[in-house]
Amino acid sequence: MYARDVRVAFIHGFANTPEVWTDVHVEVDARYVSLPGHGADAVQPTWDANLALVGERVGDVDAVVGYSLGARVALGLVAMKRVPRAVLISVNPGIDDTAREPRRVVDAAWVTMLRERGIEAFIAAWEAQPLFATQARVDERRRAARRASRLALDPEQLARSLEVMGLAEMPDYRSAIDDHVALIAGADDTKYLSIAGAYDVHREVIADAGHDPTLEQPAALAQAIASCLAHPR
Repeated sequence: MYARDVRVAFIHGFANTPEVWTDVHVEVDARYVSLPGHGADAVQPTWDANLALVGERVGDVDAVVGYSLGARVALGLVAMKRVPRAVLISVNPGIDDTAREPRRVVDAAWVTMLRERGIEAFIAAWEAQPLFATQARVDERRRAARRASRLALDPEQLARSLEVMGLAEMPDYRSAIDDHVALIAGADDTKYLSIAGAYDVHREVIADAGHDPTLEQPAALAQAIASCLAHPR
């Protein structure tokens, strides 16, 4: 079993805040890092500059746990050997170059919505995506609290995050998934469960969860993270 004093940094996903980890109780020496554009730090001009900034905020840790965009950033930190281990939740580790321009088109539509229609319209549309349909099972009070934290974010910074830190701008980190990495996916998150299943590394599947186990199954997610941290490289 891992030592309870293991130092772990937790990184949230896009359009979220460190509050997503409130109910994910893992007995570690935890620190919680805000992504650029989601807290005190503005989005930097390039993916690499943002990665370096997050690395500074993470500091000296034994492992990083990241969700979605936070997982992609955590994988980048492993790839550049900035951190020794990572637990990645609902991660897409990279896409082919041929898929980059179509992805930019999709992200550009979200950026336009943020700039022209504002944060409320964006969050309503973002949460209505089929990817998040399983969240209808979550208590409305918890969903409302999550929504409130999102509505407090800066729409221009979210737009910049999509433009600079979107999947289309991220290096292809698929080759960085090795025995320094563990993967977690929700059992009902078909796409990301398939991605995780493609790698011969330690994997955990969260029952009755879709893309965001931090909201849908925080207690089970905490157990899965603990299992990943305990698993030897």
